[in-house]
Amino acid sequence: MTRCIALVVAAGRGHRFGGALPKQYRDLAGQPVIRHALIALTEHPEIDGLRPVYHPDDAEYFAAAAAGLAVMDPVAGGETRQESVLFGLRSLDAAMPERVLIHDGARPFVDAEMISRTLAALDEAPGVVPAMPVRDTLKRADFGYVSETVERHGLWRAQTPQGFRYADIMAAHQQFAGQALTDDAAVAERAGLAVAVVDGAEDNIKITTEDDLKRAERMIGGGGTTRTGLGYDVHRFGPGNGVRLCGVDVPFDQALAGHSDADVALHALTDALLGTIGAGDIGDHFPPTDERWRDVNSEVFLRHAASLVVAAGGVINNVDITIICERPRIGPHRTVMIDRIATILSLSADQVGVKATTTEGLGFTGRQEGIAAQAVATIQIANR
Repeated sequence: MTRCIALVVAAGRGHRFGGALPKQYRDLAGQPVIRHALIALTEHPEIDGLRPVYHPDDAEYFAAAAAGLAVMDPVAGGETRQESVLFGLRSLDAAMPERVLIHDGARPFVDAEMISRTLAALDEAPGVVPAMPVRDTLKRADFGYVSETVERHGLWRAQTPQGFRYADIMAAHQQFAGQALTDDAAVAERAGLAVAVVDGAEDNIKITTEDDLKRAERMIGGGGTTRTGLGYDVHRFGPGNGVRLCGVDVPFDQALAGHSDADVALHALTDALLGTIGAGDIGDHFPPTDERWRDVNSEVFLRHAASLVVAAGGVINNVDITIICERPRIGPHRTVMIDRIATILSLSADQVGVKATTTEGLGFTGRQEGIAAQAVATIQIANR
């Protein structure tokens, strides 16, 4: 049985937001709002798949927002959010996941820790909602005048992703279809399911109005910080018939020696990304003494580093790699290398640089004893 699938609900038309383009596809720091959420969810190690629920009229917008990401085929939503979730849940019937996360596509700042908290709480409860306690004094008003002060003790502001045991929430949605309930926790409550509360996050805002989008832009852009990380790695040649560089197998009369697949370029880039958030180096996360990483594809390392950047509130602006060797020739493979890295990191090709140089016969690379690589990564990280 599949452990967990995430539903990302993005079928709304955003009438409160205004404008021709639905809010989930508006630009936020160079990417559609929904793409920020898709990246965080697809890169989380406890999520096995992601099913988008969209409006068919937005097919072109969604395809652009999800380009290069490992998502399942989208399904069409319904007239209401509740109906859209029901359609999404029904589409998972064949997969029969053990658990499901349901997230609003207009919440771009979901982070890895919140996802993990929500999933962990499902060990004890059939439903979980991340939420923030209400701190402001609440007033009920009629005809423009305060009629009552509402006791705020025990009140919480619900967020997403909300987590459920799949069979339970599927049955609840089937039973209470058409009830116009405002979130999935409300559906679970109506069915008598216990719903636990875990800590949400102030940054996990929902883009509902133009002011929300401006706030999000301040958080991730103008109110953020640009950071740069550097990486460097070396691998010597050994017996073999090819080298792997930037995730691409290059035919050659030797191989690179290493504990993993010895992709010197991706190792350097992994260190560069880790450096942007002060997260140590590749050896800290994947020790060469650990047999789990023997012969492993180095894309695993790079995806991990990228997920840590996302969890820290960062967005990768660009990456640049220089491969230093006399042979093999890199030029014929450069374009496919760029495309591979862009796919791994969910970037466009113009955000990825791959170059090669020689040392004019000097040093260990000049003597053709191995290959070195340098990498630089630049991210934008929100001020917290």
